[in-house]
Amino acid sequence: MESSSEPSWDFYRTFLAVLQHGSLSAAARDLGLTQPTVGRHIDALEKAVGAELFTRSQQGLLPTDAALALKPYAETLASTAAALLRAASGSKDKVSGTVRVSASEVIGTEVLPAILAELQAKYPDLIIELSASDAVEDVLQREADIAVRMVAPAQEALLARHIGTITLGLFAHRSYIERHGKPESLEALRRHKLIGFDRQTAYIRMMQKRYPMLDGISFSFRSDHSIALHNALRAGIGIGFYQIPLARRDANLVRLLPEIELSLDTWIVMHENLKTSPRCRVTFDALVAGLLDYIKGNNAKELP
Repeated sequence: MESSSEPSWDFYRTFLAVLQHGSLSAAARDLGLTQPTVGRHIDALEKAVGAELFTRSQQGLLPTDAALALKPYAETLASTAAALLRAASGSKDKVSGTVRVSASEVIGTEVLPAILAELQAKYPDLIIELSASDAVEDVLQREADIAVRMVAPAQEALLARHIGTITLGLFAHRSYIERHGKPESLEALRRHKLIGFDRQTAYIRMMQKRYPMLDGISFSFRSDHSIALHNALRAGIGIGFYQIPLARRDANLVRLLPEIELSLDTWIVMHENLKTSPRCRVTFDALVAGLLDYIKGNNAKELP
């Protein structure tokens, strides 16, 4: 029978930590609590919802169906609580407090740091949380305040700015070309060492649709991590797709088969309720200006 008392929000925070780490002790370390306290939180939450949330196994604590059903609601509580703290961190008229920015791994690690460094130099009381992940965080649910996205936003409650198109081309490091030469045709490309994702992605589907002759292409180096793929290309392992504006920063990267291109439509989005927030407004504007400058690299002189 369910308890009539409403569980503490702290219980849901603990619940998410146990879900993530799979043990009471690891969750306790993450939260800065004792293991008995974490155990009491889980016991109290189970009593409140009237269901067992975890079962013990050799792999640790495994979530039950009841736990998996609660997970999205607990995640919403966590993101809302984090957004509340960010909102409370800034004053009404001063650019201060915390802004959470979400972007893809490549944009988040290779492009945004320089933009954000200049922004924070101008506003030293501004705190940036950067989530660099290919998983899309929900701006409407306030998982992030501002997001750089490669798809057009569908929600009407978002303030959106279309930045333009980031173009990707095929590149290889000079060291790879010295060992293996350049492919001069799509057919020749099949005989080279190719770098790609170990699962179907939007890039791969886009490439197969635009260049059907490459359907079934195999990769000699695969990863599900965008930065690992970039580092593999820069290490000379093989040929892979790379953002053209980013490639212009490295003289050792050589463009191959320029007729093969992929395009990423790029947007910056923010919840419309945040447009009056000074810290979010200046961050939004800085991202727009910085990414517009970055995309201009698409139109620079041809790469070697």
